[in-house]
Amino acid sequence: MERKKIHLEYLLNATSKSILWTAISTPTGLEGWFADRVQSDDKTVSFFWGKTERRDAEIIAVRVYSFIRFRWLDDENPREYFELKMTNNELTNDFVLEITDFTNADEANDLRELWESQVDTLRRTCGF
Repeated sequence: MERKKIHLEYLLNATSKSILWTAISTPTGLEGWFADRVQSDDKTVSFFWGKTERRDAEIIAVRVYSFIRFRWLDDENPREYFELKMTNNELTNDFVLEITDFTNADEANDLRELWESQVDTLRRTCGF
């Protein structure tokens, strides 16, 4: 099945890089919008949804106040990842959250809708 790389950008009314960085890179921050529960032991992060769903990922790259890239451990393609990247719009001083992810070509719209929903939750919980 054909895989597709998805790149999404969301403008956030965030003026604090530390609040946004915490939201996308720490277990506590990720629990606020991405997963119900998050556990981390240095390089491996476990994400929990509901009572039964769990997925483990490894952090494969990180640059503080810039981006964090995860690779699902159960993913068949070792080149696929999902990345949360923050950039600053110097004109408005707002932050942009860039998300890169991979999916089956026929599920691209579903993935976009899922990320849209997750980012809406991020906006509500962090006041962006």
